[in-house]
Amino acid sequence: MKSILLIEDDPFLSNIYVIKLEEAGFNVNALLSGKEALKEIEEKRPDLILLDIVLPDISGWEILEQIKKNPEIKSKIMILSNLGQKEDKEKGLKMGADYYLIKAYYTPTELVEEIKKII
Repeated sequence: MKSILLIEDDPFLSNIYVIKLEEAGFNVNALLSGKEALKEIEEKRPDLILLDIVLPDISGWEILEQIKKNPEIKSKIMILSNLGQKEDKEKGLKMGADYYLIKAYYTPTELVEEIKKII
């Protein structure tokens, strides 16, 4: 079973994503905090990290930067954010994210379909 770490600070949205992903057969762990996420990534090495950018403690940019400093972490990274400017998307991909999706453009069901294509 493929594992997904969801880093999303909106509890309502996080809940919806977790339900849809688990229904699709994924093992999902959801965290609201970036600091918690860094520890979890280091320990568990999920297959996919769904990463929001705007978080309450440290930003998704900082998390992405920390992940990319550790060559042992092979997780695919999908930024899932409402930051939809071209510059934001380019920055995320340049920093090493594998994918950049804008939340507002995907229903939870469509997000699951995108994830199935990549893991």
